[in-house]
Amino acid sequence: MHNARESYSTTEQFAGQVRFRGRVARAETFPTSVALITVRIDTAPNGGVMRQFFARAFAVVTSFLFLTAAACSAADRNASPVPAPSVDAALASGKSEQTAVLAGGCFWGIQAVFQHVKGVINATSGYSGGSSVTAEYEIVSTGETGHAESVKITYDPSQITYGRILQIFFSVAHDPTQLNRQGPDEGTQYRSAILYGNDEQKRIAETYITQLEEAKVFKRRIVTQVVLLKAFYPAEAYHQDYATRHPDNPYIVYNDAPKVAHLRQEFPSLYKN
Repeated sequence: MHNARESYSTTEQFAGQVRFRGRVARAETFPTSVALITVRIDTAPNGGVMRQFFARAFAVVTSFLFLTAAACSAADRNASPVPAPSVDAALASGKSEQTAVLAGGCFWGIQAVFQHVKGVINATSGYSGGSSVTAEYEIVSTGETGHAESVKITYDPSQITYGRILQIFFSVAHDPTQLNRQGPDEGTQYRSAILYGNDEQKRIAETYITQLEEAKVFKRRIVTQVVLLKAFYPAEAYHQDYATRHPDNPYIVYNDAPKVAHLRQEFPSLYKN
């Protein structure tokens, strides 16, 4: 499966070659300034080689692209903003903890968005949908495990509601109209899904999707699955807080930083540093 996180190059290009994370790979340069690169790389801490990837590396990224590169942007939906859910849980009277599990492409970006949301106590990257035996990054990346890259969001229901979390999910965290992919990443592990933990979450999620579809908020049909959460398995330590720890990584710059910027723009009262 195409995993673009591991195929973004730096912009240093020269005749017939591209320097890619310290390695040199053969490349063909096209008039569009997009290079098709074949390279062997590894994000795992043990330094082992994972697989070959074909990737497109953009040589120049303008400020316009930075502001519009988020998977779910104004271009992906109609002019009206994503409305708040008409059916939602009420704010709790006292502090407590509840969880929401969402999948919408690379978990780096979903985690980064919700780490900046007021009322969110913690956001953890992980895997949902498959078995514990296959809940490992290299295996999940095959797209054959049933897992989706997911994020478990622990939040205080006295500060933010489940429906509000879904509104952010549909507004800035991902594009719910992309089937088995998200932006540059392809495969069932990047599918859009709401993994509910109880009947109330299921009712809020299903009603909200119907509301968005009837209002024709998006230009294309919403493909987000609403499925029962069977288990959540935290991802490897090197995936946690990835966007925070690697802000200059090209993938983060092009795909995830704009999501956080959109969160701040669209939900200023809910944004936290």
